[in-house]
Amino acid sequence: MADRDPIQPIHEPALAVFDEESAWVQDAADRFEGAGAQDLLEWAIETFHPRLAISAAGGVDGMVLVDMAWRIDPSIRVFTLDTGRLPPETYALFEEVRDRYGIDVEFEVPDASGVAAFQTANGPNAMYRSVDLRTSCCTIRKVEPLKRKLATLDAWIAGLRREQWVSRRNIAKVELDREHGGIVKLNPLADWTLDRVWDYIRDKEVPYHELFDHGYTSIGCSPCTRAVMPGESERAGRWWWEQDTNKECGIHCSVQLLGSKSDREKAAEARASLKEVHS
Repeated sequence: MADRDPIQPIHEPALAVFDEESAWVQDAADRFEGAGAQDLLEWAIETFHPRLAISAAGGVDGMVLVDMAWRIDPSIRVFTLDTGRLPPETYALFEEVRDRYGIDVEFEVPDASGVAAFQTANGPNAMYRSVDLRTSCCTIRKVEPLKRKLATLDAWIAGLRREQWVSRRNIAKVELDREHGGIVKLNPLADWTLDRVWDYIRDKEVPYHELFDHGYTSIGCSPCTRAVMPGESERAGRWWWEQDTNKECGIHCSVQLLGSKSDREKAAEARASLKEVHS
């Protein structure tokens, strides 16, 4: 049985979640809600390393975490989900991480047969045709590789911030990740603003993704990310062709929670159903 003392790592993350596990995670969340990101990272590294890793996708939030954690322990682990459709600037950034910090970023890739089957059946750019197809693509390229990675860890660190999007407004700094076997998920920057993130980047001269100099505010797969327009929200450039969706791929919350169709699509289907009934 996993040790549930909050200062000890959980060594069996695949076990069912028990109330007492939830309780100590809640205690940790309460304890660190008002603490600084560095304090939480220090505790996390002491508690979970080496079965702890930072998830980085190229965003400035992830780079702040890499730099901050590296200053605490240079052996910190970092992983990324290489979907096969990342912009070349993302790979250039991870080469900078290798050169600057001496960190060998762990690349997680999708199952080749799954990608091949999806593209053969639906085409390489099927994501533009419906939310269902887009989330299926995300599941194959991101969600499933993440599950495989997190099955080897006791805790992971993400660069989520509450101001990024409505679906992230209530995240805690320490969470029990029920979507991934009940391991611990840490969001040290949950209460940071984007301005504070950039202040850290500039102050510490942290490497950052080149596309941020070209109007991008969030980084994902190349076909699914664009620069934002003046006045648009931080995540407006992600899946910009979708309306009334949560701008998530499923790695930070269940795809089932997102809904497989937008509100507009659901309304259209409802109208079509009513026409069939009355025809």
